[in-house]
Amino acid sequence: MMTNDAAAYQLFETPEGVRGRYVRVPLSELGEGDALVRVTHSSVNYKDGLAATGRAPIARSLPMVGGCCAVGVVVEPGESGLAVGAPVSIVGATLSERHSGGYCEYLRVPSAWLTPVPSRFSLLEAAAIGTAGVTAAMAVLKLEDAGLAPGAGPVAVTGASGGAGSIATALLAARGYEVTAFTGRRDAEDYLVSLGAARVEPRPDTSGKRPLEKGLWAGAIDAVGGDTLAWLTRTAAPGASIAAFGNAGGNALNATVLPFILRGVNLLGVTVTFPSDDVRKRTWQILTDSLKAEALRAITSEIAFDELESSLFQIVEEGVRGRVVVRISEEDAPQSP
Repeated sequence: MMTNDAAAYQLFETPEGVRGRYVRVPLSELGEGDALVRVTHSSVNYKDGLAATGRAPIARSLPMVGGCCAVGVVVEPGESGLAVGAPVSIVGATLSERHSGGYCEYLRVPSAWLTPVPSRFSLLEAAAIGTAGVTAAMAVLKLEDAGLAPGAGPVAVTGASGGAGSIATALLAARGYEVTAFTGRRDAEDYLVSLGAARVEPRPDTSGKRPLEKGLWAGAIDAVGGDTLAWLTRTAAPGASIAAFGNAGGNALNATVLPFILRGVNLLGVTVTFPSDDVRKRTWQILTDSLKAEALRAITSEIAFDELESSLFQIVEEGVRGRVVVRISEEDAPQSP
C-alpha cells in the first residue's frame, strides 16, 4: 500500500547556504497537479548540482525537493488520458525551481506536463535522456530548422563529454553530420569517437582578441557558455548557426556584433522550459529516430538514491562523463493510494 509520505532529497537553507538532505515528505506537500507519478528514476544535471551545493539560487523557495527531471509510471492520470501504469517523463517544467522535483518517490504535477515515454526506451533510458538529452535534441532541431544539413561542413560540440554534449554528439553523428567534439577531459577521446565524433579536440584557446577568426563551423552546439560561446561566434563560417544552452563557463558573453552582421551567423537560444506541444513532439522524434541504443548505453551510468549527494557535488566540482541516472524506486507495478 502507498504510504502518506515519500523518501526525498530536499533542499534547505542552512548556515552554510543551501544544502540537501534525505527526508520523508508528506504526499500532500508535493505541489499542485491533477496527476500523480511514482518516480522510478531521475538524473544528475549540472543545474541540480548548482542547486544542491548552493552555487546558484535555483530554487525559488525553500525547502524544495531537488531534481529537474523525473521518469516513472502513472498512478493517477488526471486529465492526461494516459492509463495507470503508463511510463512518462517530466522535463522542462520548473521542477526543483518552483515545483517539487524528481528526487522523490512520488511526484504530483499538472497532467499537461507528462510526456509519454516512447516504447523504444526503457524507463532507465528515458531518465538517461532526461533534461540534458531533451536539451541536446532541441538544439539539433533548432539547427536544422535554421537550415543546417549534413554535408554542409564540420559541426562543433563544446563540453562534449558532459551529459548534453555527449547526447548532442551522438545525435548529430547519427544524422550524418561531421562532428568535432571539444572536451577538457583527456581520457574522453575514445568515448567520443565511439559516439560518432569525427575529431576530438581539447578545449579551444579562447584568448584571441580579433572579432573574426577563420570561419570553421557550419554549425555548433554550445554546452559551455562564456568565452567558449564567444569564440564560437568568431570562428563560425558564414551563415552558420550556433545553438546555445550552457553556462558552466560563465554567464557573461564578451562578443561583438561583427559575426552577425558580416557573416550572418545565427545565435539560437535553447530552453526546455514549457516548449510548445509541436516542439516537444518533434524533439522526442529526433531522440527516437537518432539516439542509438549502443550510444545511450555508453553515455549512461546508474547510481542508487543514497549515492546522489556525492554525485551532485562531483558534477559541479569535477564534472562527470555522460549521464548519471539515479534509481529512485524499482520498476514494478504502480501502487494505488
